[in-house]
Amino acid sequence: MSERSVIERLYFGRDDAERDMADGLLRSGFQETAAYNAVASGRKTLVIGRKGAGKSAICVRLASERDGSRRAELITAADIAGEELRAFELTGRSGDQAKSLLWRYVFAVRAAQYLVGHAEQHEGRSSEAVKALKAFIKANRELFGDPRTAGGFGRWLQGLSGSLSLEAFGVKATADFAQQTVSAEEGPGPAQRLQILENGVDLGFKELGCAPEHTLVLLVDQLEQLWSADLESHSLVIGLLLATWYVGSQYRGALRCVVFLRSDIYDSLLFQEGDKFRSDELRIDWSESDLEALVLQRARASVGPGLTAERLWAGVFPRTVNGLPGPEYLLSHALPRPRDLIQYLNECQYTAIGNGHRDRIHESDIRLATHRFSQWKLKDLVQEYLVAHPFLERLIPLFQNSGYLVTRAALGNRFRLVEDALHREFPAYTKALTPDGIINTLHEVGFLGVRRGNGIVYSDSLRLPVQPYEDEFHLHPCFRAALGATAPAGFDVYGCQVNGSIVTQVVAGDVHSLDHGATRASREHRLLERLARACRSILGGLAHARTVPDEVREEISVQVRRVLGDAERGLSTERPMDEERTVLEAASYFHSIATRLRRDGLEGDTGADSLAMNLTAQSTRLVRAVGGGTGSSGEA
Repeated sequence: MSERSVIERLYFGRDDAERDMADGLLRSGFQETAAYNAVASGRKTLVIGRKGAGKSAICVRLASERDGSRRAELITAADIAGEELRAFELTGRSGDQAKSLLWRYVFAVRAAQYLVGHAEQHEGRSSEAVKALKAFIKANRELFGDPRTAGGFGRWLQGLSGSLSLEAFGVKATADFAQQTVSAEEGPGPAQRLQILENGVDLGFKELGCAPEHTLVLLVDQLEQLWSADLESHSLVIGLLLATWYVGSQYRGALRCVVFLRSDIYDSLLFQEGDKFRSDELRIDWSESDLEALVLQRARASVGPGLTAERLWAGVFPRTVNGLPGPEYLLSHALPRPRDLIQYLNECQYTAIGNGHRDRIHESDIRLATHRFSQWKLKDLVQEYLVAHPFLERLIPLFQNSGYLVTRAALGNRFRLVEDALHREFPAYTKALTPDGIINTLHEVGFLGVRRGNGIVYSDSLRLPVQPYEDEFHLHPCFRAALGATAPAGFDVYGCQVNGSIVTQVVAGDVHSLDHGATRASREHRLLERLARACRSILGGLAHARTVPDEVREEISVQVRRVLGDAERGLSTERPMDEERTVLEAASYFHSIATRLRRDGLEGDTGADSLAMNLTAQSTRLVRAVGGGTGSSGEA
């Protein structure tokens, strides 16, 4: 069997961190970023990022490590009885406070279970507190179940509806965390009962001398699976954050919790204690250089450590794609997060092999993969924000088969066509469903970028929201292919047809025009000259049309030069053509461009010297030239 080629061995990993770890690529191809180091060292305990940004990769990586000074355990939505968490209430306490007590209870019980097993590592050191914790767990075994078995965490969580024995700590009253009152005996309230348990856990850590040599880290991930954008969901997450803040001060470093949270969920939370978490926050953002390093590391993990950046970007991948450097093209057509880039590059590799290219990935492979990937990402964007922005799917068609450069005026015109239908379908979101509202939403989710200075800024954690005075927006390149928005303004491509059939003229009886007829030939020649002068005038005006976006000027220039090329070919060749039709089609084309410029607000200048005015004027003159008498210049 022949050895597989580099392209056949190339692989960038799975879409999700869990399977990536199972395959081994997350171990060998993991990029230890500043974000990872900040979490691993304990400096940051609240990791925020978009879906696919690498939160779970950090989480799974930490949970898999065997560090003598740190034991990390993973708590995910799959481990948690979500409905019980959401429905939990405590008489006399707000939803946030009740959920905070609930999470503190979860952490305290899990820490107690850990300490009972961890004590075996401290040979010769006895701890009365750990003995009490062991008795506590044994007395409540029917509530907790066996945490080592599959689903054990969920089973002991369901025990919150029953009574919790605290006799191991010298308290005879039983604690029912679902009620404000105690059982038969008078005793402390729920918060006090929980404090008794937490004090016992804290004393266990202290007597064993765990901190800072031994730290238990609880990693809470995949909360989006419990999220419904309602009050209970808000309380569930706010309560979790309050509990992690409390844990940080209660156990003096022996126990800490790290929460991995999607940015759209975190940014929707409003609570008074939010300022307490600023120093704990870590927002994951990826620079182009970080993503390039990640790609190279993962490629080496599959192909071999000898793969260089030069070989990857100039040998495996084409050096340029559509005139751009290969890395620049690929990185610009994916959202700046690892999952998207992994999917995109894997699709490029898969497409190349499907096309029989086993020596290298060709530019044609990337173009085809780009279109498929763009379709995926458009669907994924809708799914990602289905809870936060359920109307997103209805907004996407507003950008289909048009230019990728959009102004407020153009978007306002398009929105008015569907405004009533959107308000009927989503009555709870009418305040967000306005032209300004959808611009802000589409910028926030990364669909639209905004022109700032000489660049286009797409949303990330460090960027300002769209400002009222900002007027020019661009679809992210990731979505353009799927929407058919690959040109700046989406003008129709000029393509007048030259009539090369002599038979047509013969049948029409216009035989003499083939050889003689000086008057007619002279007028036809002047028409084409007039068209060429109109094109040069428009091109000259383009150079000074500074209020028109550069991309739109370039797009218009390309099309006008096509018109000019037709006119010049007609002047320099003996091939018969329908000059009148050519000129009228060009006039109509210039008029359509002017109309689009005005309608979509693509030109700030609307004065007499504006590009739109020049296009209209040239169109009118050409029509007059065709409609004038023999020898007319059309200027009258």
